[in-house]
Amino acid sequence: MFRKEKFQYVHLYYQCEDTKERFTTTEIDELNLSQVYNQYRVKYGIPFPDEIKRIRQMYELSASKMSEILGFGDNQYRLYENGDMPSEANGKILSSIKEPSIFKVFVENAKNQFEVKDFEKILSKLKKAMEYEGPHIKEELIFDSYSRGVCNGYATQSYSKLKNIILFFIEKCGNTFNTKMNKLLFYTDFLSYKTYGYGMSGLAYKAIQFGPVPVRWDRVYSLIDDVYPEIIEFTSGNCGTKLCSTLSPDYNCFSTEEIAVLEMVLDKFKDFSASEISDLSHRENAWIKFNNSNQLIDYKEAFTLHAFDS
Repeated sequence: MFRKEKFQYVHLYYQCEDTKERFTTTEIDELNLSQVYNQYRVKYGIPFPDEIKRIRQMYELSASKMSEILGFGDNQYRLYENGDMPSEANGKILSSIKEPSIFKVFVENAKNQFEVKDFEKILSKLKKAMEYEGPHIKEELIFDSYSRGVCNGYATQSYSKLKNIILFFIEKCGNTFNTKMNKLLFYTDFLSYKTYGYGMSGLAYKAIQFGPVPVRWDRVYSLIDDVYPEIIEFTSGNCGTKLCSTLSPDYNCFSTEEIAVLEMVLDKFKDFSASEISDLSHRENAWIKFNNSNQLIDYKEAFTLHAFDS
């Protein structure tokens, strides 16, 4: 129960082998709670903490200045960035100001709260944000119509984050067959969700003959700058495609927790061939339950992952 509403989630706990008593840790409690918070944010269109921070960074303003412009409490914007749940009304305000033209209305309404010099600085930064286009078109093509929600593990849909995940595995594993990359991304996202309650790449997945794969995976790889395909011909006459790059990943786009997830996936699968990691993925409930179903794989299956059991 959260704010007088009921939400379904996978309740995680430990159980003592001797007494059968169930217990949780702070980390497990946070993971359980995040499953509920995620659903609430999606239901009411409330931005996630990383989105709230990114909005502020887009306008190059301090958290206190954002609070002042939006009419929030002095430290409220910073608290929202740190994970506090906004009210439905404040959530809609935060969502609306992703659009610079709407934020401009708030800025102009708060004009009398600032010195002329400060107000002109804010307008200058706002103009800069309105002129910046960024990788929005590629993000729309890669993530398609799947908005941030249960289908992609509530992960931020960031072209930069996805690109650097791919670059990480290419740098660490060498040029990588796309079949193996599909599985590396799957295990990265589902291990992240199992551990922290969020996916990582922003991708949604389907189960096909060769295992779990990102939706429109071929389009995904073709749209990533600085990653190029290399056609490999086998002795059988068949061909495969390796993903190659000479660029190193930007580790600044990863949190400490995300790097830990990437390292765990790397440690497990670095020396696996494409066929070996595909075979292992066929043992996962995520593939068994959704193979040939034409449905997106439910991220709840992250809690049934077997690959990291030993």
